Amino acid sequence: MAEEKKEDFSTEEAVKEAVENAKAEEALDNEEAKEEKVESTDSSNADEEGKDSKKAFKKKEKKKDKKDEMIEQLTDRVMRQMAEFENFRRRTENEKSQMFATGAKSIVEKILPVVDNFERGLATVEEGADPFADGMLMIYKQLQASLAEAGVKPIEAVGQEFNPDFHNAVMHVEDENVGENIVVEEFQKGYMYNDSVVRHSMVKVAN
Repeated sequence: MAEEKKEDFSTEEAVKEAVENAKAEEALDNEEAKEEKVESTDSSNADEEGKDSKKAFKKKEKKKDKKDEMIEQLTDRVMRQMAEFENFRRRTENEKSQMFATGAKSIVEKILPVVDNFERGLATVEEGADPFADGMLMIYKQLQASLAEAGVKPIEAVGQEFNPDFHNAVMHVEDENVGENIVVEEFQKGYMYNDSVVRHSMVKVAN
């Protein structure tokens, strides 16, 4: 009987020990499960925070991109307007210079007949023979000097090769003493204003 009691007692203790070990293992598993749940919650919160920060960063990037686009558009518009203004300024200056040149040529054309009459009248008078003629000669020289200062100069004709850009041939003659296509006589003097012809020279051309 004593031996049976001892065996029952040892068996009971073993069962209790096994139950306690099972409880301890269950508690340990519960704690590990809680820890894993906390970690997963923290990680999910961290992921959400990371996503939120990424969204905010993307929003900032988008806002920054819009500003950059606006700056580029405004810069491009300003550059285009500056180029258009520069073209307008150059075009206006060219138009002004052309208008001035056209007006100056028109005035010179009106003065040239007066110069022609001076030359015709002085061609019939010897220098020093008449004080009045000498006075007219002085006025003629002053007029020529003023025209030269304004950019008006006579076109060379006699002895020069005929050039349709400067000469207007109204007569043709055969002459063995001069070369071919040479101007031998000038009927009306031609003039230039700067680099443009105001009036062509009326000439006679040989050969």
